[in-house]
Amino acid sequence: MSRAETTATGPDDREQDRTEAAADTAAPAVRAPKAVWSLGLFRSELITVFRRWRTLALLAVLAGVPLLVGIAVRIETGNGGSLGGGRDNGNGPAFIEQVSNNGLFLTFASLAATLPFFLPMAIGVVAGDSVAGEASAGTLRYLLVAPAGRTRLLLVKYGSVLTFCLAATLVVTASALATGFALFPVGEVTLLSGTDISLSEGLLRALLIAVLVAASLVGIAALGLFVSTLTDSGISAMAATVGLLITVQIVDNIPQLHAFQPYLFPHYWLSFADILRDPVGWDGIAKNLGLQALYAAVFGSAAWARFTSRDVTA
Repeated sequence: MSRAETTATGPDDREQDRTEAAADTAAPAVRAPKAVWSLGLFRSELITVFRRWRTLALLAVLAGVPLLVGIAVRIETGNGGSLGGGRDNGNGPAFIEQVSNNGLFLTFASLAATLPFFLPMAIGVVAGDSVAGEASAGTLRYLLVAPAGRTRLLLVKYGSVLTFCLAATLVVTASALATGFALFPVGEVTLLSGTDISLSEGLLRALLIAVLVAASLVGIAALGLFVSTLTDSGISAMAATVGLLITVQIVDNIPQLHAFQPYLFPHYWLSFADILRDPVGWDGIAKNLGLQALYAAVFGSAAWARFTSRDVTA
């Protein structure tokens, strides 16, 4: 090739080389799977949540509740007796009365004891701190600088709170099982309807109840996430979420407000007791799950609308 030909074609070749080089440089970013990147962000968020001393302290308190309940029942029934007849008398699930007869019932009693306040309070603390805590620490702006996107980051935050819901419930369940098996006799399970089932089936029902209890916390998790997007103070968001929880619990127990109570997120929380009947009553459970899904949709959408439109300065 002559020098003239080289000179004539050189600029075009160099331009093509630059284009190909730019394409090669940009290719990894284009080909990077978003799902894999999102899973990495989610894993990082879970590590952050579960490494906090506050989270570990909450889980320790939740694990201690079944231990305290089991010891109290053991002391009260030290002569081998029981606390009651062990049947559903129409005043609610008779879990405590059955604990001395079968240690598996300590699981149900502990979940019933922690669900009204301890479990949702722990969820409220974690959810309230999810976004506001980042803003308070000055790290939220740097998270948004990364190619996360506000929607994806909010979904990761909510997913980590839901994971904590399941983890907290399983901690209570595991602690109650260990304490119940250590302090009380274990055998066939007498359901609230009077039917006897095997221990293995009882354990399966206990696992199902734990999952239902975790699902019952979806609403308060979405509410806490929404509150967390309204402020840059993590402490304020946590306090507001727990305060709303206490207020709703009070309203749910005022007889004069019975018309509003079916629409409150904690109203059907104890419907998990219907798993311990034969046949299983699914009506209350379905209402509870539907109500939690409604709260998750409403407050999740509100959190998204707020978070995607706010000015992040911290």
